[in-house]
Amino acid sequence: MENARPGKIRRFVAKNWPWYYQTMNDYRDRIAVNPNVCHGKVCIKGTRVMVSVVLDNLAAGVSAEEIVASYPPLTIDDVRAAVAYAADLARERVIPIVPGAASAV
Repeated sequence: MENARPGKIRRFVAKNWPWYYQTMNDYRDRIAVNPNVCHGKVCIKGTRVMVSVVLDNLAAGVSAEEIVASYPPLTIDDVRAAVAYAADLARERVIPIVPGAASAV
């Protein structure tokens, strides 16, 4: 939904509300933290695929279907759960973004 207008996003959520609502409530069933797996990083339950890897792929423009094809233990619902987890984190804390910081790196 690159460059999507707010109205378009609202229509997407309204159209997909059952999926959105279910994923937002069920992501904890698909996300796990185990100190003995991936150094305690948040992973998709039952795998060693870190949620950050899924999110990095999505941020790079890789589709959910391509991620599932690249990581066979994952399902589309796992990818959705990773996004729901990230959305939940974004609501819980604010990460300061300093203007121009990216260009200084």
